[in-house]
Amino acid sequence: MGSHPSETDVEGEPGNRIGSAPPRTRAWRGGKIEAQGFPVAKVSDYLARPDVVVWLDLCGPRHEDLRVISDELGLDPVAVEDAVSRHERAKLDRYDGYAFLNVYVPQVDDGELVMHEVSAFLTERAIVTVRQDRGFDVDALIRRWDESPDAGLGEPNAAFLLYGMLDLVVDLQLEAVQALDDEADAVEDLVFDDVFPVKEIQRRSYRLRKNLAALRRVAVPMREVLNTLLRRDLRVVPAPLVPYFQDVYDHTLRVAEWTDGLRDLIADLLDTRLALQSNRMNEVMKKVTSWAAIIAVPTAVTGFYGQNVPYPGFSAHSGFIVSTVVIVVCSVGLYLIFKRRNWL
Repeated sequence: MGSHPSETDVEGEPGNRIGSAPPRTRAWRGGKIEAQGFPVAKVSDYLARPDVVVWLDLCGPRHEDLRVISDELGLDPVAVEDAVSRHERAKLDRYDGYAFLNVYVPQVDDGELVMHEVSAFLTERAIVTVRQDRGFDVDALIRRWDESPDAGLGEPNAAFLLYGMLDLVVDLQLEAVQALDDEADAVEDLVFDDVFPVKEIQRRSYRLRKNLAALRRVAVPMREVLNTLLRRDLRVVPAPLVPYFQDVYDHTLRVAEWTDGLRDLIADLLDTRLALQSNRMNEVMKKVTSWAAIIAVPTAVTGFYGQNVPYPGFSAHSGFIVSTVVIVVCSVGLYLIFKRRNWL
C-alpha cells in the first residue's frame, strides 16, 4: 500500500498545519491509494472525482481550524461545535448528506483510566476524523485499513473506513476492560490474602469501580451507534459491509456485558471483604475472650487467698501450694478446652 507520513512529521506545505499536529490526508481510487499528504484545501478537488474516497484527520483543532473543511464538505455549525467541544457523549447524529459520530478510546495506565475523545464526519465518499489529543493512535488505524484482507473500497464509499475505525475503537475498549478485569483479579487476591491490607483493598476497589463506571458510560452508547448505522432505511452501511458492522456490534455488547459483570464482581468482593473482616474480628474476639478467661483464674485464686481473714491454709505453706496447684490446673484445663474448640 506504500508508506504514509508519521504523525510526528511536521514538514509540509505552508498552510497545511491545523491544530496541535499536522493534518493527515489520503485518497483512494478503486481500492488503491491515489494520493496522501495533500493539503486540506484540495479535499474538494479529489471529491470532485466520482470514484475517489478521501480521508482527513485533524488533531486538536480549534473552531476556526475546522472552517476550511466545513466549507469543503458543507458541515453544519452545530456538528462542528460538537467536534471541537470536549466531553460530548458517545453518539451518532444524522445531518443532511452526512453523519456526525463521537466515540471514546479508553486507555488504562497504572490502574488509571484515561479517555481519548474521537469524532468523525462521514459522507458517502469521505470521512474526517477529529481527535482531541494524540491518545488515539491514528497510525494503528491506517495499518488496519492497509492490512485488511478485504479493503471493501472497490466502490466509492467511506463505510469501510468507518468500519475500520469503529472496529479499532471497540477493540481498544475490549483491551481496557481486560485490563480492568486483571485489576479485579488482583483485588480479589488481596481480599483473600492472609495479610488482608484493608486500606489497599479500599483504595484499589474504589478506583476500579470508578473506572468501570466511566468505561460503561462510553461503552453502552456504542450499541445505539451501531444500531443506527445498521438500520436499513438510513442506508449508511452497504449490504456487503453489514456482517462487518454486525461483528463490531457483537463486540460492543461484549464490552457492555463484561463491564456490568465486573461491576457486580467488585460489589460482591466488597461484600466478601466485609464478611471476612467480620469473621476475622470474631476470631480475634474469641482469642481475646479465651485468654481473658484463662487469666481470670489466677486473678480469682490470688484474690481469694489475699483476703485478710482466716481460711484453710491461712499463713501456712500448704496454702501456697494449694493455690499454685489450683491456678496451674485450671489455667491449663481452660487452655486445652479452648484449643480443642479452635478458640485459640
